[in-house]
Amino acid sequence: MSYGYGGGGGRRGRRGGRGYRDGSRERWDRGADAGGSRGQSSDFDQDRSGGGPRDRPPPHLKGREIGLWYARYGAVRRKQADRRSRAEVQMDEAREQNITKLLNSVQNDQPGPERGGRDARASTSHNWQADASRSSHCYFDGDMPEEDKQIKIEIKSEEEEEEVSSGQKKAAYKSQRYFTPGVVKDEPPDKWDEEEQQQQQQQQQQQQEEKEKLRRRHKDLEFLFQEVVRDSSLDDYLKRDLHSKKSDTKYKEMLKFREKLPSYQKKEDLVDLINSNRVLVVSGETGCGKTTQVTQFILDDYITRGMGSICRVVCTQPRRISAISVAERVAAERAESVGNGNSCGYQIRLQSRLPRRQGSVLYCTTGIILQWLHSDPLLSSVSHLVLDEIHERNLQSDVLLIIVKDLLSVRDDLKVILMSATLNAEKFSKYFDNCPMIHIPGLTFPVEEFLLEDIVEMTRYRPQNQDRRPSWKRGFWQGRHSRPEKEEKEEEYKESWPCYARTLQDRYSDDTIAALEMLDNDEKIDLELVLALIRHIVLNEEEGAILVFLPGWDNISGLNDLLMAQQMFRSERFVIIPLHSLMPTVNQTQVFKRPPPGVRKIVIATNIAETSITIDDVVYVIDGGKIKETNFDTNNNISTMTAEWVSLANAKQRKGRAGRVCPGKCYHLYNGLRASLLDAYQLPEIMRTPLEELCLQIKILKLGSIARFLEKALDPPTEKAVSLAIKNLMDLNALDHSETLTALGFHLARLPVEPHIGKLILFGALLGCLDPVLTIAASLSFKDPFFIPLGKEKMADMRRKALSRNSKSDHLTIVNAFQGWEEAKQRGARYEREYCWDNFLSANTLQMLNNMKGQFAEHLMHAGFVSSKDPRDPKSNVNSDNEKLIKAVIVAGLYPKVAMIRPSHSKKRPGVKVYTQADGKVCIHPKSVNAEETDFNYTWLIYHLKMRTSSIFLYDCTEVSPFSLLFFGGDITIQKDEDQETIAVDKWIVFRSPARIAHLVKRLKKELDSLLEDKIRNPAPVDWQNRQSKDCAVITAIIDLITTQEKPTGITKGYGRTCASAPRGQHVYFNDDDDDDD
Repeated sequence: MSYGYGGGGGRRGRRGGRGYRDGSRERWDRGADAGGSRGQSSDFDQDRSGGGPRDRPPPHLKGREIGLWYARYGAVRRKQADRRSRAEVQMDEAREQNITKLLNSVQNDQPGPERGGRDARASTSHNWQADASRSSHCYFDGDMPEEDKQIKIEIKSEEEEEEVSSGQKKAAYKSQRYFTPGVVKDEPPDKWDEEEQQQQQQQQQQQQEEKEKLRRRHKDLEFLFQEVVRDSSLDDYLKRDLHSKKSDTKYKEMLKFREKLPSYQKKEDLVDLINSNRVLVVSGETGCGKTTQVTQFILDDYITRGMGSICRVVCTQPRRISAISVAERVAAERAESVGNGNSCGYQIRLQSRLPRRQGSVLYCTTGIILQWLHSDPLLSSVSHLVLDEIHERNLQSDVLLIIVKDLLSVRDDLKVILMSATLNAEKFSKYFDNCPMIHIPGLTFPVEEFLLEDIVEMTRYRPQNQDRRPSWKRGFWQGRHSRPEKEEKEEEYKESWPCYARTLQDRYSDDTIAALEMLDNDEKIDLELVLALIRHIVLNEEEGAILVFLPGWDNISGLNDLLMAQQMFRSERFVIIPLHSLMPTVNQTQVFKRPPPGVRKIVIATNIAETSITIDDVVYVIDGGKIKETNFDTNNNISTMTAEWVSLANAKQRKGRAGRVCPGKCYHLYNGLRASLLDAYQLPEIMRTPLEELCLQIKILKLGSIARFLEKALDPPTEKAVSLAIKNLMDLNALDHSETLTALGFHLARLPVEPHIGKLILFGALLGCLDPVLTIAASLSFKDPFFIPLGKEKMADMRRKALSRNSKSDHLTIVNAFQGWEEAKQRGARYEREYCWDNFLSANTLQMLNNMKGQFAEHLMHAGFVSSKDPRDPKSNVNSDNEKLIKAVIVAGLYPKVAMIRPSHSKKRPGVKVYTQADGKVCIHPKSVNAEETDFNYTWLIYHLKMRTSSIFLYDCTEVSPFSLLFFGGDITIQKDEDQETIAVDKWIVFRSPARIAHLVKRLKKELDSLLEDKIRNPAPVDWQNRQSKDCAVITAIIDLITTQEKPTGITKGYGRTCASAPRGQHVYFNDDDDDDD
């Protein structure tokens, strides 16, 4: 098999065609339509036959007509160049015969309903949708598989569901929690009651069996599936148990501490308000004890009133570590161990310590509640739902607010308690129909605040090695792109700075003002300044823990390394704890332990420590002034995650952390002018983030139309953001055109990553190249492990290029870097350090990627796609050495993020030109291994991220072959373009191909789609040993086509050498492009 690049054309007449300089593909197409017909292109033909210059307009044209002629001429020539440069998809005769034979045998062997085995379930896309529509329960709408599906509240279509009034829903709920389909009554009326009773008993028994089956298979659902039935003997036992605790020494000690908390003073008011209202907003200052106390007040009140057996309090936390730490604290206050069938436990994804089933409190992450809703939309067994930290306005908690508001119209007996810091409490009350509010004052000592000018003056710090690049260039290198309102603030700041600097002259030294101006030019947090400030506190201030707020893992690990490099901090007098939500939870729990006297604790944390967790002994807070924020530009479908300035609300929370045990001090690393320009609140996440993941959750929870559901949010996202997310999911085949979840969409909704990356993970598992694909997925979800040290950019680029091993792929470069790190790590710590140092890699980031890979593999094992939770399990990695297959899997995940490569013949800017369908001409980001590549084998790239800074840049791209795009891209069409037979992907990625080969490829693609749909409907590892199975035969044939294809002919190899095998008449790749001097 080979690809030939079409002959003819050469570089003739290259200097015409200025009309498409902006590179817009749409303009090429429009121009071609305008000038491509016989009549309209006659000017060109006459011009050529008349012996005049080949690229000049006819002499009779004037003014604007000449411009239009050039535009048409350029468009026609572009279309001709496009046609000549198309790769040819071919296969040798033997392979063609083998594939024809395979397809015929597969189609003749289409299994009937009586045949067993996995093959029997294979179907085309059309068939499985037809099958699904025959029953009212459809797996592809997001239900569980038939054999382990719990009976839902109502068996109705989404459209019908939305029309049911809340009154009808209430009636249905009161009569029976699970909907029973009606039965036609042919018997006499006196037998109806008898039959109904039998049916109810059978249904209850069936429900119990199905719940039990689900509970066994899904550990995360264990607490949910519990019948809440009043049990008087249990009530008495719980009452006696609580009474006996009052004589327990440990309990009494804890009670003394609890009684000092401000929330304890409000105990009676809180209990009365909760009992007399369905919804209550509790706002409280940091440290008032609301998170640990309110749940206990509810439980103890029920137990005291002899109703303990029907009390099941569930309290949500935004982060894993806070769910664990709060549960451990509450258990300690109750003189118990956490979980183990006691009164308090926790549950986070894939990890839990559950309390007793009745009369208990469970702390869990918001994601666990959303997962429960898949199986029980009513949360039937929960008596009190406490939503904590709702002021953070993260995506999941905002979605849960909408669901809970709707749920209240169905469940009269559910109590909802919303807990927030003092920010915006009225807004939440208003959202829940002006429900009552109660405020708990904080237990904080006075906190003295210092701004950047004070810190520089007291430490006498002078910045070293400042980044001298202009700010736009730094922003570009780091992929920065701000929202317009942020840019306006920056302009205002720059204009006000000279005036502000003058006001400082009376109070601060000239050195301090000069240092401030230097610090102001650098957007990054100066970790050397943080180090100097920590030294100042240690040497000059009283005992007490230091809490440092930094925006992300790179800053946290950087400061940790700086501290560890100092002899002083390596001594036993210091305990240094980095704290990040992605770190293993085991390491993080030591943050709450008080160190022995004479030892100072230094905690380096993200905003996780603002509200989610309370570290009792903190006296000094260093506020880095930045917070990681995701922003999404719907106009360009471009996403960014950058460190932005904190809001006043964040700054207030951080300050509050310092005054817990005694008067404290808070050091803000921004100046007074910056402080005056901070926003009041952060923008809610739902308004500044891509919505694909959220849309999948809405569909899997059967919440109806996505747009209508999101209209009900506290702050709804824009219509444009919603419709863009739906379009992207349809392109990904996660939603069909009626906005219904597909089989693929169902699994993507359950993976904890963005949908494109989820699809990448699934295909890596199905095609037996799990380990490298999980490395790529973890890196795209978190960050790549390379860092770019100041002044060593060129050297870092060279190391990265060397690690790419000429793969022309940023994704495979990371796989190679990760594998090298694993090998070095096995040899010992010294080799690991040297490897990371030599290759400009962060060991911390690599370790984080390793942890994430384990998490992904565990998900795949629970879903049934692999048989082991080890990413390196040999059964899951039979094809992991196949580089071309890994590239094809990247196409499967990231399609339709495709760009076209054309060579640039410019002497000023050698390299290639890159175009996308939507944007026209774009650039490969300079940190990519493909940035200066001129020697591509194929003419297409797949990329992960597109970001606009000074231009539009593509990040993380990989060169891909035609067969990868044909098998793992979009819809295939076969058509004739004038005299050329072509095969196209989504009508714009076009290859030359003889019709018989094109039809063969299309049939094989259809078979692959059918097989993958079957695998996604019925997850099971591919049995690579069984070469006779249809699965194995089809996948092996495709892998064979992708990997054994010959190199394309006529492509330059090495440093400008031409392949000797280029046939006569074929031209060096894309020789007929123009613009050699742009």
